[in-house]
Amino acid sequence: MRIVLFLSILVLAFVGTAAASERDPLFAEHETLKAVLTAPLSQTYAQRDSDVRLYFPGQWAYVNEAGESQRLDVSIRIRGNFRKEHCELPPIRLNFKKSQVKGTLFKGQDKLKLVSPCQHGLESQQKLLLEYLAYRTYEILTDQSFGSRLIRLSYVDSDDKLQPWTDLAFVIEDEGDIGKRLGLDKARVAENRFEELDQVATARYELFQLLISNHDYSVLKGPEGSYCCHNSVIYTSEDSPEKRIPIPFDFDMSGLVNAKYAAPPSHLPIRLVRTRFYRGLCQPDDVMEDAVAHILSKKEEIMALYETTPELSRLSRNRTVTYIKKFFAILEDEEKLRVQVYERCRGRDRLDAILAGEEPVHDTVARD
Repeated sequence: MRIVLFLSILVLAFVGTAAASERDPLFAEHETLKAVLTAPLSQTYAQRDSDVRLYFPGQWAYVNEAGESQRLDVSIRIRGNFRKEHCELPPIRLNFKKSQVKGTLFKGQDKLKLVSPCQHGLESQQKLLLEYLAYRTYEILTDQSFGSRLIRLSYVDSDDKLQPWTDLAFVIEDEGDIGKRLGLDKARVAENRFEELDQVATARYELFQLLISNHDYSVLKGPEGSYCCHNSVIYTSEDSPEKRIPIPFDFDMSGLVNAKYAAPPSHLPIRLVRTRFYRGLCQPDDVMEDAVAHILSKKEEIMALYETTPELSRLSRNRTVTYIKKFFAILEDEEKLRVQVYERCRGRDRLDAILAGEEPVHDTVARD
């Protein structure tokens, strides 16, 4: 059984590498982009409570690789759910014209999620930056991740009702573009069963969630009436259509970010979002050992990301580096790893039944 599992891991790794292609120009580099968004922002923000959210025309100006200013037409509208209702600055969707972006840094882009600070002020910008770095961390771990690009963005209300301001923000790769880049298809399913999930991808995904102490996700189901899964997009490949690959997004509820409104789910035995509590599904030992080894092999690169990002304040950097080191201390200590990960995983009976070739029990995975 161990040999079969090991060979499966090698095959999946090869397929994933072979299928991966380069990211679009916007997400191929990580230098902070400078841009100006000019649009009727006051009208856009006024639609936060509306059931129908209209697009408003505006203009996007940015400094390209040659140091030249370039302008593109863009339409914007309110997006999101929780942050739309709880933040002073609700998130926005950008809609570019495909005919205009050809030959520019935004080549291949159409609709992009723009993530903004929740509030005005340096503290909120630092938390925005930490969420961006969570995306960057997962990019280090795997190509099966959302691309992201940090922007120092100036906002100009074309209606002159709001004073101009400048914040850090970032954009996220479109879900459809991930599929094109990796040769994957979105799985529009209501839920996943344990045995339908790609073991390698899921183990890596859930250890990453432990790294950032995020409990606000699911690989099994989505909100009522929505596709699976909560804060995850599920993909499949033609080579392995029976195995579903979860890709995470939306990390503002994580302990890494530590937003003021963040709290762990009420059914977990923890009170603080910064407290790490492993919620991952149980996986075969071979798969978990491989996932742990892979993440440990990226330790220096991940630590360097947080130690060298210039926009992080000294306080945020020191606090976050210490926090990340505590995660790696778990992986590097056999006893801590056993107690905090292997013995805390969910669905052990189900995994044992599958490995024994028996019909899996479908009610042994605790609720998300």
